Amino acid sequence: MAQSIDDAVAQQQPTAEIQSAMAPPTPLVRMGRAILYWVERQNLRFSKVGNPPVYDTALFPWATDIEREWTLIRAELDRLLVRRDELPGFHEIAKDVGLISTDRNWRTFLICGYGHTSEHAVETCPETWRILQKIPGLQSAMFSIFEPGKRLPPHRGPYNGVLRFHLGLIVPKTGDIGIKVADQVCRWEEGKALIFDDAYRHEAWNESNEVRVVLFVDFAKPERFPGSLLNGTMLKIARFMPFIREGYAAHKKWERFFFGQAGK
Repeated sequence: MAQSIDDAVAQQQPTAEIQSAMAPPTPLVRMGRAILYWVERQNLRFSKVGNPPVYDTALFPWATDIEREWTLIRAELDRLLVRRDELPGFHEIAKDVGLISTDRNWRTFLICGYGHTSEHAVETCPETWRILQKIPGLQSAMFSIFEPGKRLPPHRGPYNGVLRFHLGLIVPKTGDIGIKVADQVCRWEEGKALIFDDAYRHEAWNESNEVRVVLFVDFAKPERFPGSLLNGTMLKIARFMPFIREGYAAHKKWERFFFGQAGK
């Protein structure tokens, strides 16, 4: 269903529960948020692909190309999951994730993120990295691992200038496994893409007895000029934000342990 800009703005409000758990913003933070919200409105206005919560993947022809090669990604994931218990909780890498998840039942294996690429991850998953290059405007990519019983509460992403791509890699055949974006419930399928705007309120769950894994990607939302210029500038600025730099440092520390141990 088509979304008007005003409807999209109304549905992309910050998550009240999370906002209340954060420290009161300083005047500088309030100014930064005002600028961010203005840019987000321009992202909606100049979008080339509309502003629905969940997209028809036919709008992104590269998604089909990735689906064709999904078994190559799955093979590299399977080799990685031999050491699944050593993979970090997402909140251990990205501190802000601690607002919605504080256990190791949401694990991650980061490949790249906002200007930082893991050489170890590329060496470990070369086919995955090659396939990721098919995605225009690639910003970040990782394996997202939900342990049995994991549930994320409703929340919204930090910025609407990116869209979220999921590729189902391991999806339990029994149980209740899904993601709700705005008012639409979606189900992952192995080898199938799901593309949505994580700036809409969304939640996800794995109510099964098995692990669920997706390839989790953020890519720049296709925009018309001047939205493309504004969005591109914001995404470049994001690389220098403290939470991105802190996350990169935490990931490098974890890599020294994980890949150091692997060679022993």
